[in-house]
Amino acid sequence: MKFTPDLKKTLLIGTLALTAAFAVLQVGAKDQLPTYQGLSSHLTTVLSANSPDVINQSIETLSNNWQRQNIPPVLEALTYVQSPVARQQLISLLEAKTGQRFGRNTNSWYKWLWNQPEAIQPDYANFKADLYKNMDPKFDRYFRYRQSSARVRLDEIRWGGVEQDGIPPLRYPAMISANQASYLDDSNVVFGVEVNGDARAYPKRILAWHEMFVDTIGGVEVAGVYCTLCGTVIPYKTTFKGKKYNLGTSGFLYRSNKLMYDKATQSLWNTIKGEPVLGPLVDQGIALEHLRVVTTTWGEWKRRHPSTTVLSPNTGHNRNYGEGVAYSQYFATNELMFNTPFSDTRLKNKQEVLALRFSAAPNQQLAIDTAFLNKNPLYKNKIGLQELLVLTDRSGANRVYDPKDVNFVNYDRDSTLIDSTGQKWRLSESDLTAEIDGRRLAALPYHRAFWFGWHATYPETRLIK
Repeated sequence: MKFTPDLKKTLLIGTLALTAAFAVLQVGAKDQLPTYQGLSSHLTTVLSANSPDVINQSIETLSNNWQRQNIPPVLEALTYVQSPVARQQLISLLEAKTGQRFGRNTNSWYKWLWNQPEAIQPDYANFKADLYKNMDPKFDRYFRYRQSSARVRLDEIRWGGVEQDGIPPLRYPAMISANQASYLDDSNVVFGVEVNGDARAYPKRILAWHEMFVDTIGGVEVAGVYCTLCGTVIPYKTTFKGKKYNLGTSGFLYRSNKLMYDKATQSLWNTIKGEPVLGPLVDQGIALEHLRVVTTTWGEWKRRHPSTTVLSPNTGHNRNYGEGVAYSQYFATNELMFNTPFSDTRLKNKQEVLALRFSAAPNQQLAIDTAFLNKNPLYKNKIGLQELLVLTDRSGANRVYDPKDVNFVNYDRDSTLIDSTGQKWRLSESDLTAEIDGRRLAALPYHRAFWFGWHATYPETRLIK
């Protein structure tokens, strides 16, 4: 996610519109802190007033009536202050009241804040609604009167700089045959999904510009969510217990992980967990089923699946779909665009891990360094009672199966395994099949993630490296 020239212009217009947005709240509120109305009134003044004397008066009132609950909205408003003098005054206020010296480094301020006990105004969600509806009117429903429903810290929900679906999802996109995909080189990265024998490839070079696709694969509607910032592509079934959810990109982030929304209720959803975290859908036991996805090369995927279809480059959007173009600078460094409350230096931030979680063991997650798996192409482990067999082929692609009681001793890093009795097994996306007795061992769901993104969601995860 990133700011565009049009969005910067929107921010300028939206900031000026805050005066009108809070006009009703300002009546009689000039000296009424620490109420939400009084706080909003003075922040509006700092955001939009031209008179230094008026700004100074509001800063002084904020200072004289300071509470810890003021920190999140002041910090959030700081990003949109147009006057350099007013911005510095707010920074100085924060530094004086907190004892911290982060200056204009917003990420450092947030990281410090998130490591303090949560302290927010009773109407902080309404503050966010009033602030961000000026960026996109649809944002109002995400927050308005929904504070009690939050299952994550509200001050950790940050705007990513785009409108709702401003990074446009590909809904039922055109697919072409492998022979028609002349725009792809064999070395290009693709995300391969197979459902009920229907194999489809979604090239990273296209999907990185859209961050989500909705498609029907093997008769099952799937929302493939790509969080470019945290490196996850996760295909979810869009139907849960008979109810279908129409998902999109909210424009907001939680711990550098994009938040989805559903069109019916405008609830916000955690992408890595597939669960609602803010809005009327929370606490209803909703957890979308995630499917397996193979991160591999186009050449390897089409070799295994000659009948595969693949995204057409004719998406209806004007983008540079060249390999490695989207987010090239972000992917090239270890730096984060949006930070998280904590970090774990056992791996670099953007080192890819194979990410494993199962509903039968909700409090146990496993991350396996893909570099480790390349050195251990036949690897066994377990999560709770679930046995795992992880296979890594010559292209570096990982696949995970339930080995049951079968002891595998050899894998040719292509399509053949041998168990301890000498029997050969054949590999497919959906299962392993014994050549002699026909037994089948089912594939399990898996995906990749950047280490920092997985750890931010599951701080207690086990790591194999």
